[in-house]
Amino acid sequence: MVIDDVAARLASFGYYIPLDSWPLEFIGEVTVLINKVENRIKSQCNTTNGPEGLHKVEVDMVVGEFLFEKKSMGLLSLANIDLKAAVKSIQEGDTNITFVTGGGSLTPEQRLDALISSLMNPSPANFAPYRRIKW
Repeated sequence: MVIDDVAARLASFGYYIPLDSWPLEFIGEVTVLINKVENRIKSQCNTTNGPEGLHKVEVDMVVGEFLFEKKSMGLLSLANIDLKAAVKSIQEGDTNITFVTGGGSLTPEQRLDALISSLMNPSPANFAPYRRIKW
């Protein structure tokens, strides 16, 4: 189920929703975002059904939309998100940490914005194998 995967992905970034009693507003909000993202994927692929192979892409896009909305409304702060979860590589000798969303020169706010943007806008190459030609 997409909502379960969205909650798990949010938890991987340190944004926790109590799974035993999800607030109805969370379920409603995520359902709207799921429909929005599914329509975008169908449009990108020119299909009437969302391809099963794009499930993880869909989850990331929904998470990106969710975080974007929360940040836009002022309900998301850097304290809510663990940016350490966005680490791409760590090297112990001479300590080299590379973030998925940018180098160490970015402020935490810029890294959060870059993370949200990368979640919301996946690479077009993800959609290419599922595209259908419109006649």
